[in-house]
Amino acid sequence: MKLTAKQVGKSFGDRVVLKQVDLTVYSHEFICILGHSGCGKSTLLNMVAGYLLPDEGEIKVDGEMIKGPSKSRGMVFQDHALFPWYNVLENISFGPEVQGASKAKAKEIGKEFLSLVGLEAYANHYPAELSGGMKQRVGIARALASSPDILLMDEPFGALDILTRDMMRRELRRICAKLRPTILFVTHSISEAVYLADRVVVMKDGEIAETFSIQIEHPRTFESPGFSEAMSSIERILMEDETEEAI
Repeated sequence: MKLTAKQVGKSFGDRVVLKQVDLTVYSHEFICILGHSGCGKSTLLNMVAGYLLPDEGEIKVDGEMIKGPSKSRGMVFQDHALFPWYNVLENISFGPEVQGASKAKAKEIGKEFLSLVGLEAYANHYPAELSGGMKQRVGIARALASSPDILLMDEPFGALDILTRDMMRRELRRICAKLRPTILFVTHSISEAVYLADRVVVMKDGEIAETFSIQIEHPRTFESPGFSEAMSSIERILMEDETEEAI
């Protein structure tokens, strides 16, 4: 087991955000955490990152309790969070250099991951000169360059147009096939979750409502056998309370 969350609870004032959440993630798994806005999915991800600590329960990575942020957990944000004063290569090389690599070694690592995301020609460009999709590719490369044990992604494609989003999903699956990282990916898109994940964890009202194993071979498309059925099963869980209230 790479990560375990046991009986995790979190509140902000009187508002209970997470209620006794249990989750196990295995090495090299791609887990999508799916749910409506406010269900607690980003709070759970931020606790795995170490930005927040649970009020109840515990979260461990490789048996070690999470007590704060760590280089072993890389984060990719929706707004990419690149340093605007660094060029693309400098942004990607930043993590290895902070971790103690020489400037030359950090640059070498940066070039390796720049090549991985296909942006070698943009090494000397600054974030303001890049498209939204390019910025997210740099963000992914920067997170991976620090060699994290777990890659955490908080709706990284949510602000992109639909064509760029589809391209980034394919790009991420290509990277996964090559590097086989362990990924926790937060989304509110059912189709995105089914396209990307090994398992989809559905959250509702601060709890895990259901977990779905997506046993569809990659590369996946909307026409893949079982794709629409998986989407329908997940949608039923997400919508069942709303349907009951409407009735």
